[in-house]
Amino acid sequence: MTEEESLRQSRAIYYASGIVSICGIIFEVLFGALGSYILGDGVKQYTLTISLFLTGMGIGAYLSEKMTKNLIGSFIWIEYGIGIVGGFSAMLLFGVTAYLPPGSGSLFLYSVILLVGTLTGVELPILIRKANEIGVSLQKSAAKVLFSDYAGGLVGGLLFLFLLRPYFGLVKTAFLVALINVAVALWIVFRFRHELKQFRLHASFGVFFLVLLMAGALFGEEAAFQFEERLYKDPVVFSEQTSYQKIILTKAQGDTRLYLDGQLQFSSSDEHRYHEILVHPAMAAAKRHERVLVLGGGDGLAVREMLKYEDLGSVTLVDLDPKMTKLAQENHMLTELNEGSLNNPNVEIINDDAFRFLETADGFYDVILIDLPDPNNESLNKLYTQEFYSLARNHLAPDGAMMVQATSPVFAPQVYWTIDKTVQTTGLETENLHADIPSFGGWGYVLASRSGINTESLQIIDDTEYLTSELLPALTAFGKDEDASIEDSKGKEVVLESNTLIRPNLIDIYEKSWTNY
Repeated sequence: MTEEESLRQSRAIYYASGIVSICGIIFEVLFGALGSYILGDGVKQYTLTISLFLTGMGIGAYLSEKMTKNLIGSFIWIEYGIGIVGGFSAMLLFGVTAYLPPGSGSLFLYSVILLVGTLTGVELPILIRKANEIGVSLQKSAAKVLFSDYAGGLVGGLLFLFLLRPYFGLVKTAFLVALINVAVALWIVFRFRHELKQFRLHASFGVFFLVLLMAGALFGEEAAFQFEERLYKDPVVFSEQTSYQKIILTKAQGDTRLYLDGQLQFSSSDEHRYHEILVHPAMAAAKRHERVLVLGGGDGLAVREMLKYEDLGSVTLVDLDPKMTKLAQENHMLTELNEGSLNNPNVEIINDDAFRFLETADGFYDVILIDLPDPNNESLNKLYTQEFYSLARNHLAPDGAMMVQATSPVFAPQVYWTIDKTVQTTGLETENLHADIPSFGGWGYVLASRSGINTESLQIIDDTEYLTSELLPALTAFGKDEDASIEDSKGKEVVLESNTLIRPNLIDIYEKSWTNY
């Protein structure tokens, strides 16, 4: 081999190592995102993904020492394997979750993570040895291949975060990255064709896998959509993966439902119950309605209830996802329900993180509604902490009122009363409300103010379908199995602790509470 040919081959190896490293890190974060979306608890899923992937890489590195012959051929088939397994992983996960018994999805995903991690762990040792075989010193070859690997990891993470996930979604991203793996393998096939005894076989399989993955990229998302429909009660009529969440709308027999990351947000058949309790007690308790703040509530249904007040001044709605608020402004199914509330000139929409907004906001609000998804991951848990409620308190007018949606005191009583305890630690006085929302079950709310609220004295407006002034005091009565006296399995009373940024205990409590539901 001439020196020039040796140089070209070593460069090919370095380029290949950088590209496959980009693919490897994308697959790793893709698997974490899939686990978070389908299985819930993002921190848990990303932790398990990283742990299993690194364990697999360790296994792969160990197995690589047994590969001493035909290094290029081994590398090619490893890339083919990563391409096929990784490419079809997302689509098949939806199918497994939809058709097989509970738990099958997690077993499938974790097996894929370990397998792809193992194959990824074989890549670099083989490339380092091949570079050394070409004539590059072991020290130099290892340094360059590892540099390509680590630099590729950064590029892969940024590509997934800012390009692939928001613009292509999880299923198509898996196929596109897999295509790159197979394309690199095919490039190596042709670059080192003189070393391959079965060049045509390697090339034929590579072309076949490319065509298969291209078909997956074109039609796999549609297949996954069919699988995903089985996860919902009714037919899916709208689906979009945004930069922040998966938005799903279903509709059947006049019932429209909104799901965010698989979690039901409302059913049109009974959402009036939920939103009337969320809005009207706080509005009745507040002395004025000049400035109102809604944190969350991107569907516009809470704002619809607020616009029933003639003395309403301005409403500021803060929702993280611009795609959600735009959908609520334009989608006919949502605008029919929210009565075009988010297009009202008195409503200002700010697409920002609620925590960050409160840190920089000016002035006081007469009413603050906190209508956020349940605290089932770290990013949402931040919005159920003492620090967050303290920020909200700082912007609450002295004679104002705040209402917090606080999940179910029936299914998750410890979660509900922990939220109540956390609000109280800010110095606010709370009143506890709950009601039956058929699509959710028993649901709870925390009404808070600086000086306490007597629900018997509150006058609810007439323009409601469910809530009345006479009914409101009854919503403060809790059954024995859902009140604040919570006992553990041994009959010992559980001492509730405030949820904070430093000690985010609510996530673990939430996960345990909803395990059987």
